[in-house]
Amino acid sequence: MTDPILTPEWPTPTRDAAEAHFARVLPSLGTRYAHDRNFDYGPGRHDFVSRLSPYLRRRLLLEPVVIASVLQEHGMDVAERFVQEVMWRSYFKGWLERRPAVWRAYREGLRTDLERMDADDDLRHAVHRAEAGETDLGCMNAWARELTDTGYLHNHARMWFASIWIFTLRLPWRLGADFFYRHLLDGDPASNTLSWRWVAGLHTRGKFYAAEAWNIARFTNNRFTPHASDLADVTEGLEAEEPDGLPQVQPLREPLTPQAGAPAALLITEEDCRPDDFALSGLDIRATATLAASALRSPRPVSGKVTEFEAAALADTAHRIAARADNLQVDDPGVLARWAAEHGATQIVTPFIPQGPLRDWVTMAGPTLNAAGVPLREWRRDWDTLVWPHATAGYFKVKKKLPDILHDAGLSRYVTR
Repeated sequence: MTDPILTPEWPTPTRDAAEAHFARVLPSLGTRYAHDRNFDYGPGRHDFVSRLSPYLRRRLLLEPVVIASVLQEHGMDVAERFVQEVMWRSYFKGWLERRPAVWRAYREGLRTDLERMDADDDLRHAVHRAEAGETDLGCMNAWARELTDTGYLHNHARMWFASIWIFTLRLPWRLGADFFYRHLLDGDPASNTLSWRWVAGLHTRGKFYAAEAWNIARFTNNRFTPHASDLADVTEGLEAEEPDGLPQVQPLREPLTPQAGAPAALLITEEDCRPDDFALSGLDIRATATLAASALRSPRPVSGKVTEFEAAALADTAHRIAARADNLQVDDPGVLARWAAEHGATQIVTPFIPQGPLRDWVTMAGPTLNAAGVPLREWRRDWDTLVWPHATAGYFKVKKKLPDILHDAGLSRYVTR
C-alpha cells in the first residue's frame, strides 16, 4: 500500500513563526501527545506530534523555554512524555560532545561506504531504489518519498525505516543516516547519527530496534500492512562492526569565551539562531556575517529544501538583530580570518558550535585564525552546561537527573502546578 504525498505545510524558518507554531500546538502537548504521539497518519496529518524539531534544532526555540511552557500548561504528570522527547535531543548532543571519536568514525566510515558504493553496481542500485522509493515494500517507498518531498518524517517512521534499511534491505547504516541527514529539515549530527546507531545496536550494546509488521500496521492506522515475512527476523545488532566497543568518555570541550571590549566579528550559524540572547551590547562588534554550512552535511548533494530553510533562518536572525550581514560560504576555511581582518576584528564571536560538520570546518579554519591572531570565541548555553555532563552513558542517567536539571535551570516551580 502506498500513500499519496499531500501538499506539505512548510515550516516558516523565522523566530516569529516558531513561536506562533509553538503557541498553536502547546494545548495538545499534554494528554493528547502522550496517548497519540506514536501514530503516523502520513504526510499532512502529523497533528499528534509537535513538529517543533526544525526550530529546536536551530534554537529558534529554546529547550528550557519550551519545557517551562509545557509544564506550566499541563504539569509534569501529564507532560512528562513530551519533556522526555525534548531531553533526548539534549542528551544526544551532549553524548556526542563526550565521545567526539564517534562522529569522526561516522564520517570516515561514510567515505568508505561511498567508495564501496561507487565500485559495487549492485549496492549502488539497491541504495538508489531505497532512496527513490522503488523497493518491494510500500511503506518504505512512501516514507522515502515523504522525506524527500517534505523534509520531514514522523519519529516512529524514522525508526521503522532505519531498521528495515539495516536489517531487511541489508544496506550500510551510514548510507541510510546520510540519506536522512541530507533531507531532514531538522537534521542534527548528534540526533541523526546516534539514532541510527541506536537502531543498529551500536549505541547501547545488546539493544537494537527491530521493525515489526504488527507495529507498523497498528501505528499507521493500517495505512501499511506488511506481512511478517516481508521483514527480517532480527536477533542481533551490528555490534560485531565495532568489536572494541565505545571510545572512552572525554571531558567537555571548554570554549574560549568572548572578550569584552576587544574588536569583534559576530558569526551567525544555524547551530544557534539566537545570538541576541547573549551580551552583544558589551562587545565592540565591527562586522556581522552569516555562514551557510548545510552543504557540509554530506559529500553527496544536500536537499535544496534544507539549504533554503537554513538560508532563510540565517537571514531572519540577521534582520532580527538589525545587523547588516555579510554572507560567507564554506568553500574555503580561510574566509573567516580574511573576513575578520578586513573589519579590524581581533576575535570572532559566535554561539557554541557542537560536534558535527561545521565543528570540523571551523577546526580546519583554526590555523589561519591563529596565524591572523583572531581566535574563535563561543558562548555555551547554560542549558547545555547543565545537561551535557550527565550524557556519558545511556539516556537513563540523564532521565534520573531530570529533577536536578530542572531545579538548576529554574524550572522546578513548574513541575508541580
